[in-house]
Amino acid sequence: MSREAHSSGEPPLRYQVPINQWDEADRPREKLMRRGPSALSDAELIALIFGSGTRTKQGSISAVQLGQALIRAYGSLYALAQRDLKELTRVAGVGPAKAVQLVAAFEIGRRVEAQRPGRRIQVRTPADVAACYGPLLRDLKREVFKIVLLNTANYIIADYTISEGGLAASIVEPRAVFQRAILDNAAGIICLHNHPSGNPEPSAEDIRITRQLVEAGRLLGIPVHDHIIIAGTTYTSLAERGLMG
Repeated sequence: MSREAHSSGEPPLRYQVPINQWDEADRPREKLMRRGPSALSDAELIALIFGSGTRTKQGSISAVQLGQALIRAYGSLYALAQRDLKELTRVAGVGPAKAVQLVAAFEIGRRVEAQRPGRRIQVRTPADVAACYGPLLRDLKREVFKIVLLNTANYIIADYTISEGGLAASIVEPRAVFQRAILDNAAGIICLHNHPSGNPEPSAEDIRITRQLVEAGRLLGIPVHDHIIIAGTTYTSLAERGLMG
């Protein structure tokens, strides 16, 4: 196969033999150690997560071939990262154990993206909150409502998941929201939830719940500064929209 085909991410077709029988220069592990991770194709990176291939009804499949099959099935690493365990195991050769390895690897990536250097995170703008929590929420299939608790200097002191709903909506009780805030001596709250549909626009229910929480916070002396909707790689701040009430 031509070098152009190899640079596109697909290893040469001659690799129908076990990886340990390949030329050492072409084995993913040795290639990474010698040239760095950027030299590997998406399929080769997946192969390193799996560690080994498997056997199917059609015969043996190398770890790289499994990686190629996953990329062909879902189109990209980004699309693959959004699949759940059941969907991943629909690809021939990917059993529960390999699916778990992939899900864990993608979750590590999300958490690394969400975390910042240092132990204390200060939020000054909606973009700060979205950068911190967007990677954790954007690929979820169910709607999740979280609260972020702040001290007087707007440093994050804790965050909690208050409810998990279906694809359409989640149920939020003000009592659960402010109980956490009171116990942690929070000076303020930021609410956020995801829209699995990818639509960043707030619904009428989103606005109603937000205003209910703002009013409860006003009575308790714990202001709700914002409600942020995460939708894929975008977000909407109800405070910026003037919808807090």
